[in-house]
Amino acid sequence: MSKAAAKIADRIRVKPGTKPVLKKIDQRDVDFLGPEKDVRAAFDEDVVAIDKLQDHMFSDGTKSLLVILQGMDTSGKDGTIRGVFSKTSPLGMSVNGFKKPSEVELAHDFLWRIHAVCPRHGSIGIFNRSHYEDVLVGKVRKLAPKDVIEQRYEQINDFEKLLVQSGTTILKFMLHISKKEQGERLQERLDDPNKNWKFNPSDLEDRGLWDDFQAAYEVALARCSTDHAPWYIVPADRKWARNAIIAAIVRDTLDNMGLKYPKMPWKPSDFKID
Repeated sequence: MSKAAAKIADRIRVKPGTKPVLKKIDQRDVDFLGPEKDVRAAFDEDVVAIDKLQDHMFSDGTKSLLVILQGMDTSGKDGTIRGVFSKTSPLGMSVNGFKKPSEVELAHDFLWRIHAVCPRHGSIGIFNRSHYEDVLVGKVRKLAPKDVIEQRYEQINDFEKLLVQSGTTILKFMLHISKKEQGERLQERLDDPNKNWKFNPSDLEDRGLWDDFQAAYEVALARCSTDHAPWYIVPADRKWARNAIIAAIVRDTLDNMGLKYPKMPWKPSDFKID
């Protein structure tokens, strides 16, 4: 990684074997990034670079990148996708969102619907929510027995190890928003007629379970931040900082994947274009 990106990643990475305390992590503290003007300029460069690196990945065709975005409602999962990947060709990307499982999905193991849409080699896959819903919503709302939830952490780790060993690099970002900021964003959705469609009354139910969700996140982050698939806790109250952090890590991750343009079985000089 570049020194700047490595510093950012090290600051927000959940070290394997540790358990973060989310209430002690300031959702607005982004001073470690430096002056906002410089951060925004770096972000503009990063999003362009991500597009070029994705093209390189596509031509290489042997590796893939999976970006997982988790967070409370309004934490900015959609905004992150629109911002960080705004310059990236959609031909080399896939974006999947995970909501309440269908009857067909419930008839399979909880990872079945996830594995089916993991990125193919040569592409970037983005998950807006993910298999972690089954140890977050599933845990808080008691949608499965405790012993079943307990088994899922190790099943997730094994699943992610399989993906990594098969050529997929995994980046997991928890968008850490404050309850105060969430309240302001929810109110904005009610006040702005053009954003009414974004409001879901069930968001208020989850808001009422805020502490329970924070506790569930702490367990998931502690149990599933591994060397092969680390978690990053991104301060998400400031949208520009959130996007800049993720873009910097995504760019450097792609940079360090050892991507190579394929060697052709012919020489360009063998051909003449009339």
